[in-house]
Amino acid sequence: MDFNIIPMKKEHIDAIVNIEETCFSNPWTKEGIEEELANPQAHFMVALIPPVAGYIGVQEICGEAYITNVAVIPEYRNKGIGKALVTAAVNGAGERKCEFITLEVRKSNAAAIKLYESLGFKVAGMRKNFYKNPQEDALLYTLYFNGGDAVK
Repeated sequence: MDFNIIPMKKEHIDAIVNIEETCFSNPWTKEGIEEELANPQAHFMVALIPPVAGYIGVQEICGEAYITNVAVIPEYRNKGIGKALVTAAVNGAGERKCEFITLEVRKSNAAAIKLYESLGFKVAGMRKNFYKNPQEDALLYTLYFNGGDAVK
């Protein structure tokens, strides 16, 4: 499947809101997503076929990168889009000289866990009752960079 990973633009916001509402029990608001466009510490990217099939958000502070959200709409899952989005986020953080990149994932999300582990992320901890609707623990996964090396 052909798609491009590109920086999020204003015209992608409505599609991202739709993806949020489709994929998450507590979706980000349109206003929250719009704020990320103006945030110099935020790096949001979309997978564009077209349509926008998925997106990823990363915030970077003091050399630390945090994946805030990653989602692919159901009809485009298992086609390499999620892996491409995470790889782009990891590589971008590495290029910007971050020391590591981290994220939370539902303990029951086996597909996402498999993806993160395949890219070199390691369990760094757990956050009890982190998620709501339904309530669930989060596993904290982190990938440390060695001299700026990232995922290829």
